[in-house]
Amino acid sequence: MSEHMKREPIARPLIFEIGAPESRCVEAPPLDVADIDLSQVLGGSARATRPRLPHVTEGEIARHYEHLASVNFGVDSGFYPLGSCTMKYNPKIDEWACRLPGFAGAHPYQPEQTVQGALGLMYGLQEALGEISGLPAVTLQPAAGAHGELTALMVIRAHHVSNGDARKRVIIPDAAHGTNPATVAMCGYTVTQVPSNERGGVDLDALAAALDTDVAAIMLTNPNTLGLFDENIVEITRMVHDVGALAYCDGANLNAIMGKVRPGDMGFDAMHINLHKTFATPHGGGGPGSGPVCVTETLASFLPSPIVVHDGAGAYALSTPEHSIGRVKAFLGNFGVLVRAYTYIRALGAEGITEVSEQAVLSANYLKEKLKSAFELPYDRVCMHEFVLSGSRQRKANGVRTLDMAKRLLDHGVHPPTIYFPLIVDEAIMIEPTETESLETLDRFVDAMLAIAREAEENPDLLHDAPYTTPVRRLDEAKAVKEPDLAWKPAT
Repeated sequence: MSEHMKREPIARPLIFEIGAPESRCVEAPPLDVADIDLSQVLGGSARATRPRLPHVTEGEIARHYEHLASVNFGVDSGFYPLGSCTMKYNPKIDEWACRLPGFAGAHPYQPEQTVQGALGLMYGLQEALGEISGLPAVTLQPAAGAHGELTALMVIRAHHVSNGDARKRVIIPDAAHGTNPATVAMCGYTVTQVPSNERGGVDLDALAAALDTDVAAIMLTNPNTLGLFDENIVEITRMVHDVGALAYCDGANLNAIMGKVRPGDMGFDAMHINLHKTFATPHGGGGPGSGPVCVTETLASFLPSPIVVHDGAGAYALSTPEHSIGRVKAFLGNFGVLVRAYTYIRALGAEGITEVSEQAVLSANYLKEKLKSAFELPYDRVCMHEFVLSGSRQRKANGVRTLDMAKRLLDHGVHPPTIYFPLIVDEAIMIEPTETESLETLDRFVDAMLAIAREAEENPDLLHDAPYTTPVRRLDEAKAVKEPDLAWKPAT
């Protein structure tokens, strides 16, 4: 490995460590009001000493923030193959659209007649998501994926309660997303887990044994978290319906199938969609997000209120479904994310949306075939938009963990993929290249992964100490969680 990937990063002084007392960014005009003694106003809440603020010039503070931006990793700065999270580059036209004054400046308390454009956009997005999912009734309120799955299960629960049907359990496959069990508990149900079969799908015999009239629903992702499309999905939803239960689809992996197949046509009764993964607004950093829920006509009357309706004469309005579970989000959801998603869908059109899925699946299968000789591949079959490798070979042979290899990828300028998930794969490495990366980028990633696999054989200690080129070297992760040190303290 070249020497530049081993050298220590250049240390830069903190903003508190530069500047001088006479430095300033701006020259403020003289005050035209009398001075006030804040201690008399604030009483015991007043500071005992002045805050220690940096005294820097405009140039110095500009360079400070430019440096912070340069060390922050994002989809605009490098490859981000984060499995199950669809961290893809998104068109800048989506950002432009959500900043248009009529959208960015709208207030949720404005009268409906003054925000017809915003309501019209929301209505159009509801229609588009209903068509893409095959589930025609849509709410845009939920703020993120986990919030969407909670909303969907609350709708399912309200449906059962309205029928006087006191069900107690929800079935979840062992490859499910981690938020699913929490959602089940929050809705007052208990979890029944079913295992995966040798093909990476739901074990039908185990599912049949778990099903009875106590089951309210099954929650599963298709494609699942192994990146595999369940070949028995129609049979699974039929079996669930036969005992009066409903089928919920976690829409986290919609990026693999939109335009090709619809969850509603597979037999699902409800699903959430991550607009911040699949339809622009890069995912990560804690927000913003949006997790609309799409349901069948049977469940439409239970959706949160309000939803946007069209009166047939050109006007849009807010309406409360007859048996609504109530509001689940302040105002009307994360509106900026809705604008980005609508722009993304309209810009691509039906053909473009389909091509997104096709390219995402092609990219994932390309990487899988290139890497499967160097790593364990638990399920060697055609994948969807992502696939799961295992670092168990490297751990057993040389004591190199998946974590070590992920840290080493940082020295190649690549954000590591998801690791140690799903839990059913030992030393899991979950890779999603997305549709937006070029062949050249994919090949560079392959070269990096193969180089790291060679290093694991020839020089394991090199990986144990990686990364070498990042501003902060490897942390004690357990200590960092238990004793976070997030604030700068001046030397005493």
